[in-house]
Amino acid sequence: MVRWMGRLLVGAVLMGLLILGGTVFRVWQVARSEDHSRADIAVVLGAAQYNGTPTDVLKWRLQHALNLYREQATPVLVTVGGKQPGDKFTEAEASKNWLVEHGVPASAVVTVAEGRDTLGSIRAVATEAERRGWRSAIMVSDPWHSLRTRTMARDAGLDAWASPVRSGPIVQTRSTQIRYIVRETGALLYYRLTHVAADETSENSGVGVG
Repeated sequence: MVRWMGRLLVGAVLMGLLILGGTVFRVWQVARSEDHSRADIAVVLGAAQYNGTPTDVLKWRLQHALNLYREQATPVLVTVGGKQPGDKFTEAEASKNWLVEHGVPASAVVTVAEGRDTLGSIRAVATEAERRGWRSAIMVSDPWHSLRTRTMARDAGLDAWASPVRSGPIVQTRSTQIRYIVRETGALLYYRLTHVAADETSENSGVGVG
């Protein structure tokens, strides 16, 4: 009996390590992938803004979305994100203002000013997509966040793929990259187990994982 329990424990540990290692690899793999196939929309995941000015994390996401729009990978950019208590602007509004200032027609930017975390924002986008008849979406966020956003979008009913942002504070140093790979691995495993969002305070504070 003791031997059987020991084998069961070893098997469970090995299975856990395989799942963990496989998830780390998939986070890394999707972070390195790139797909500019044409889609109905490109969704810019929110991050902090201050008095209407996007933080560096958010600016790099917006620049990437702007490049996709200019490449005609999508005709519509969707900005998402709510606001913190006391804020005058939502993340979605600040993002739209930045894009319009950089040459995107206001009619080509749709704001979904809901959600205080990735899951809430994506579900709000999926609801808007169903209403407007959008089917496919490019998810624009930081590399290590890409697998989780793509997974959530697909679970919400969108035909989604990732276009990771290659520049900005999230990808500047090796230690930062490792930290966010570890964080995203845990957050993705938590989501897959519970289908609720892990705590994303850092995302909305501007430290951002996106």
